[in-house]
Amino acid sequence: MIFVASATGGVTYVSPEWCAFTGQAAEAASEHGWLECVHPDDRETTVTFLRGARDQQSEYSLRLRLRRADQSYAWVMIGAVPSYGPPDHSFLGYLGSLTEISSSGSEPLNAYGTLARFVPPPMSPTTPPGSTLELVADHLLMAHSIIEQDHAQELLPVLRQALTMAGILLARSMASPDPSDRFH
Repeated sequence: MIFVASATGGVTYVSPEWCAFTGQAAEAASEHGWLECVHPDDRETTVTFLRGARDQQSEYSLRLRLRRADQSYAWVMIGAVPSYGPPDHSFLGYLGSLTEISSSGSEPLNAYGTLARFVPPPMSPTTPPGSTLELVADHLLMAHSIIEQDHAQELLPVLRQALTMAGILLARSMASPDPSDRFH
């Protein structure tokens, strides 16, 4: 599941998979409405962590419980990379993905986050990308983590530009009465 968040932290795009997984309409998920789907015990940790990530404009990974459409909860990994653009390389927000994960039983059963590094988990067969652009965004996020592991720093500026453009295109595709509100 792909999402786009603005520089203020509000969600500007959620993929159709979000709606299918959570039962929440895209419009209801916008801005901070998606937090209604986060397990009540994980909300404070989630909000505090995401505020810190946004303030530092840092990549992140965050594990939490998310309510499914059937009202049960699933562990998910959310991760995102920051996007920058004009003017003056300004922080635009995040392009990220959300994947259902399985608990191995040996890891702690609590919500937690990690700044400065996002390595997306493998795509879950229960939530495949809904569009070609979302699939491209998933692959760009995976490529970003691989490039950092291989220290191919020369490719990072080009890849980050592609991630920014994917985020902009996804945000523009979200229905909004004012097209300027869709800009990520």
